[in-house]
Amino acid sequence: MQGQNQQQAYDRGITIFSPDGRLYQVEYAREAVKRGTASIGIRTSDGVVLAVDKRIRSPLMERSSVEKIHKADDHIGIASAGHVADARQLIDFARRQAQVNQLRYGEPIGIETLTKEVTDYIQQYTQVGGARPFGVALIIGGIANGKPRLYETDPSGTPYEWKALAVGADRGDIREYLEANYSEEMVLDDGIDLALEALASVNDDELAPEGIGIATIDVETEQFRELSDDDKEAHLSDLGILGSADDEETDDESADESAETSDDEPDEES
Repeated sequence: MQGQNQQQAYDRGITIFSPDGRLYQVEYAREAVKRGTASIGIRTSDGVVLAVDKRIRSPLMERSSVEKIHKADDHIGIASAGHVADARQLIDFARRQAQVNQLRYGEPIGIETLTKEVTDYIQQYTQVGGARPFGVALIIGGIANGKPRLYETDPSGTPYEWKALAVGADRGDIREYLEANYSEEMVLDDGIDLALEALASVNDDELAPEGIGIATIDVETEQFRELSDDDKEAHLSDLGILGSADDEETDDESADESAETSDDEPDEES
C-alpha cells in the first residue's frame, strides 16, 4: 500500500522524478497524443507534404471547424495530433514568433529556429509546478534556404528532424508503411500519394476527400497551400482508395464507441 501511495505522489507532481528517472505527467501527455487521429509529414526533394485524418464524429458537425493543419507563416505549415486546445495555443505561439522574427530581422524565420523556440516553450511546462505538459505533438514543415525541412515536437520539449513521420493514432503502423515505401528521390506528388496510401492503410484502404486534409509547401514558390476537395478526390481516385463520407462516419462512430472507456470527453482529441 505504501508503494502505491509513493507511486501516486510521483504521478501527480510534474516537477518530481520517479526513482527510475521518469516524469509520469510527460508520459501521460504522450498518451493523449496517441488518442488523437493521425497526422503525417513527408519531406520530398522539392517540398514538404502534411496530411491529416480529420475524423468527424457527427454528420451535424461543420467539417471546416475541424482544423488539424495550420499555416504558421507563408513558408511554414503545422499539423497536430492530441488535444485541440493545446495545439491552438502552441500554433498561436509559433505564429507570434514568426512575426517577431520578420519584424526584428526583416527575414522569414527558419524552420529549425521556430521548432526550437516552440519546444523551449513546451519544455518550460515540464518543470514548473501548478502546470501540466502540453498534450499534443506537432509536425512542423517548411522551406528554409531553398531546402525542405520537417520536424516533430514532443510533449517533453524535444525536437526531432525527420524525412517522414507520423504522430497520433496508429503511429507505429503508419511509420512501418512509410519506412517500407519512402524514397528520398520522391517529388511532391509522390509524397502526397504516399501520405494518402499510408492513411488508407489504417483506414480499410479507403478515404473520403472530406475526411482528410492535405497541405504542401514547395521549394519553387515557398508558399503554403491546402489542397481542395477536388484535388484530394483526384489523387484518391488515381490511387484506387476513394471512399465515401458516409462510410467514414460509420467507421468513426464505431471507433469512438470502442475508445470511450471512461467519462472523459474524447471530442477534445484531434
